[in-house]
Amino acid sequence: MLQKIKKLFHKIGPGFITGASDDDPSGIATYSQTGAIFGYHQLWTAIFSFPFMTIIQEMCGRIGIVTGKGLAGVIKQNYSKKILYFSVFILLLANTINIGADLGAMAASAQLLFNIPFFILLIGITAICLLLQIFVPYRTYANILKYFTFSLFAYIITAFVVKQDWMLILTSTFLPEFTFNSAYLLNIVAILGTTISPYLFFWQASEEVEEEVKSGKLRSMGAGIPRFTKRDIKDLRIDTTIGMLFSNLVMFFIIVTTASTLGQHGITEIQSADQAAQALRPLAGNFAYLLFAAGIIGTGLLAVPVLAGSAAYAFSEAFGWKEGLYRKFSQAHAFYGVIIIATLVGLLTNFTHIPPFKMLYYTAILNGICAPPLLVLIMLISNNKKIMNNYTNGTISNLFGWIITVIMSISASAIVGIFIKDLFLK
Repeated sequence: MLQKIKKLFHKIGPGFITGASDDDPSGIATYSQTGAIFGYHQLWTAIFSFPFMTIIQEMCGRIGIVTGKGLAGVIKQNYSKKILYFSVFILLLANTINIGADLGAMAASAQLLFNIPFFILLIGITAICLLLQIFVPYRTYANILKYFTFSLFAYIITAFVVKQDWMLILTSTFLPEFTFNSAYLLNIVAILGTTISPYLFFWQASEEVEEEVKSGKLRSMGAGIPRFTKRDIKDLRIDTTIGMLFSNLVMFFIIVTTASTLGQHGITEIQSADQAAQALRPLAGNFAYLLFAAGIIGTGLLAVPVLAGSAAYAFSEAFGWKEGLYRKFSQAHAFYGVIIIATLVGLLTNFTHIPPFKMLYYTAILNGICAPPLLVLIMLISNNKKIMNNYTNGTISNLFGWIITVIMSISASAIVGIFIKDLFLK
């Protein structure tokens, strides 16, 4: 049994890490608020988003495997510079704000566990994230990211520590009741923006290429024709499916936990992920509180490198810089420079007076605006025989891909509309 687990652990890769990193502290805050405000009523979203996440991320991974390039590299080779620069700059902006929100949530959660000042923890956590990415060899670093994914099991365990009405949970999941008001619909938009995020597109495509370089199937990122096989595509699909399933399970159990505790006790104002952890303490006990807080730190250590790394891949490919975590710092100054700048600017956002939830809200707006055009590009690329040869999308991938592209486009319009409305009302 242990041998089988080790074999499975060895097989999981970019798809699993991508899925786990989707449950970052900003995602945890969104899911916590969902459970606190709506109880079990939006549990169905975990099932709804799963096939769409899986298919889109599989496309991104397949693009990386087949072309030997990340998304930005493929866009640069086949589309205009305006499209390329729009994609990478808005990605950097959204990722930087997201990094800041995640670092702040991690430091605040660590403060719940250790009696150390917030800003010392913030700087220490930022330093750890940077040192891991810059100085740890890729093979070791990839395994470290895998181990960080285990922190997410804290949310599954917490759900079983708290007393639950499982019959009501099943009913709400598979026979949902819809409420057509602005608050309910806006939260759906927030969940979509959190689960189907642009940084995940860029990260998985580039990480699949990193894996090809690591295994000797490609000389270097963006150079040469990768020697992949049909087995590699099959492994990608299995890895991605497992990763997205895990991501949605964690989302499901966070909503369950907060619905049965915070929601049932009328605590609906959740401003940050660490506040959700703190609010659990008197309702679910110290064990659930400690698990929830520790999980925020663990998943943040996973998500921050993914956010910074995806921006670095995109910028490096856009401007023709040497890229890749497999390279040493001395071999890719600009690539690691983007990681450092994005992380440090993210750190500085915590010294502003912007409330944590407002920061997450602005990030959702940017991700919502960025996602639809990128989804269109992903659909066009993955259906282009000139780019993908015989590995273009099948009928089901196209059906689900275009459906979520339309849904995300409507979501982006709704987000912008609500933001403009709020702006004028003020």
